[in-house]
Amino acid sequence: MKVYEAANLRNLALIGHGHAGKTTLVSAMLYTAGAAPRLGRVDDGSATTDYDEEEIARKMSISTGLAFVEWGKPESKVKINLLDTPGFNMFVHEAKMVLPVVDAALVVVDGVAGVEVVTQRVWNYCNDVDLPRMIVVNRMDRERADANRVLESLVNAFGRAVTPLQLPIGSEKSLSGIVDLVRMKAYTYEMGGNGKGKEGPIPANMADVAKEAHEKLVELVAEGKDALMEEFFETGTIPEEHLVPALHEAIREDKLFPVLFTSGLGNIGVDELMDFIVDYTPAASEHHALTAWTAEGAQPADRKGTDNEPASVYVFKTLSDAFAGRISYFKVFSGVLKNDSSLQNYNRNTLEKFAHISVVQGKQMVPIQELHAGDIGGVAKLRETLTGDTLGDKASPIRYPAVQLPEPAITFAIEPKSRADEDKLGVGLHKLMEEDAMLRFFRDPQTKEFLIAGTGQQHIEVVVSKMKKRYHAEVVLKAPKVPYRETIRGKADVQGRHKKQTGGHGQYGDCKIKMEPLPRGAEFEFVNDIFGGSIPRNFIPAVEKGIKDAAARGYLAGYPVVNFRVILYDGSYHDVDSNDLSFQMAGRIAFRKAMEMAKPTLLEPIMNVEITIPDEFAGTIMGDLNSRRGRIQGMDNKAGNTIVKAEVPMAEMLTYGADLTSMTQGRGSFAMEMHHYDTVPQQLQDKIIEKAKAERGEVKEEEE
Repeated sequence: MKVYEAANLRNLALIGHGHAGKTTLVSAMLYTAGAAPRLGRVDDGSATTDYDEEEIARKMSISTGLAFVEWGKPESKVKINLLDTPGFNMFVHEAKMVLPVVDAALVVVDGVAGVEVVTQRVWNYCNDVDLPRMIVVNRMDRERADANRVLESLVNAFGRAVTPLQLPIGSEKSLSGIVDLVRMKAYTYEMGGNGKGKEGPIPANMADVAKEAHEKLVELVAEGKDALMEEFFETGTIPEEHLVPALHEAIREDKLFPVLFTSGLGNIGVDELMDFIVDYTPAASEHHALTAWTAEGAQPADRKGTDNEPASVYVFKTLSDAFAGRISYFKVFSGVLKNDSSLQNYNRNTLEKFAHISVVQGKQMVPIQELHAGDIGGVAKLRETLTGDTLGDKASPIRYPAVQLPEPAITFAIEPKSRADEDKLGVGLHKLMEEDAMLRFFRDPQTKEFLIAGTGQQHIEVVVSKMKKRYHAEVVLKAPKVPYRETIRGKADVQGRHKKQTGGHGQYGDCKIKMEPLPRGAEFEFVNDIFGGSIPRNFIPAVEKGIKDAAARGYLAGYPVVNFRVILYDGSYHDVDSNDLSFQMAGRIAFRKAMEMAKPTLLEPIMNVEITIPDEFAGTIMGDLNSRRGRIQGMDNKAGNTIVKAEVPMAEMLTYGADLTSMTQGRGSFAMEMHHYDTVPQQLQDKIIEKAKAERGEVKEEEE
């Protein structure tokens, strides 16, 4: 495998909505460049970048796949690294994860549907990191594919900087080629052929349209460039040798978003797309210097992406392979990485050996001796390194910022089906969490349930399926229990006495307490107000323990009691029969009596919810939130989307992910976090208490 330097490297992420044909387009590029023996298809599971058994079964990308092609004239070959990202709402965080390591994005749009929900979302991700974008309108051989309609939808969504650099010849089943508006030549193809276009004149029926589009393009490129403007006015055009570098610069600086047309499945326009990538997309050497931290607490410093700088590597994805173990995908941001190098992991302060570095072609690892700044590779069996870590030369520490992802939106309770599954559950889930940055697994300290959180129901279902296939662990998913709390609204003054006489020593404990409410968030306070030794000092902690134990078990529905103060002010004891256990029992009795008098009530967790939806769904969402007992806190508008902020009880949000998808046709997203506890309305309290008592009744019967 040839070693490439930054000037001859192009790193591209293929991003866009699901089913726009990104994976098929990668397969067509590999086949056309001779890197694959046949045109891989998603439908029959032969696509290079969709090789995971879940992806093959579901016929969709679930995680980012890597591939590369070598393209261009033999003396000036360029290596194009392709990162094929998922386009489904649940997995779109994978696209966000790879954007810092690429130099441009190919936004793939369907020739029928045009701009869709995820197209808009990934476009915004690119805006956040100032990433140059090219638009590929794919699947132009589909029925009802329409270049003009798609262009209109692109300009409406992304502005007038969206400009076609090509026009399709024919449409739907009669699609036969493309017109290059820069060189003003036509290329025709055989449907499903080898992808090599035949050059020829522009068809007569397209000459006027092509001329007009060419002039528009030239005008847009010349805008703001005095020398080009003068040349344009003098000659009415700009020669190719001036137009190509000017276009390259306009694309690199986000002044222009070029549009190309292809059919991945028909292998039409794919060679022209690769020529375009080589000529116009920014090379790895043009990647702007990266701002990173050289040491804890230090000012951020810039690190140039050249071979002369000290070596630094950023890990952007981790895979767990049954045979090879942990595989790390990384980008060499600076310096040269040689095989068998040892690099320092600055995040974990450990030394890692890069034995057998490779370039990645789908699931194949192709060994290579060294990788230069700007290149992307993979390595197996790094001991402690995970996604987001930076490694490099021990003498020149640097840490690149990891990608910030939102919190998971949906949580399920997870139970192993059998004892054997229980042992495999933790191991399997921790390996999957290394792979998937949006997966969480934790135990709720109050409800004692194991919880699994992800981006949506489909995400969790994929995780459960992987658990079964890879780690042979079968689990059951349930809606999580809501962690209610109990508290008091009134005061109480009671006595708790525990007296038991048996043969020999008896039991005797007696305490008098006052109970009063505390503000929210204050949990529990115990005040010792005993004077004159009515209870010996060594028994006072026992009273507190008895009250704490009883509070943890709850009074109304078995949920912990919070936000209350107990003042222990009197009591009595027996020289022989009093002991710790007796005073614990006395504390419990006093607590239960006090709860009867102190107006107990239930509290529920209230979530801070932020929902992002296209403007046309705002009314529907507001109405739905009101029906969920939500309180709207504010609204905002950003890039054609409405952002609704609200406080909603957690109990009403357990199935919100699926409901939001159906209300907004999959175009809405939401994030939520715990905010505070508030009182449950009385009519709901009665139902919750009744249900809890019934559940506890069942438990007792089972125990008997």
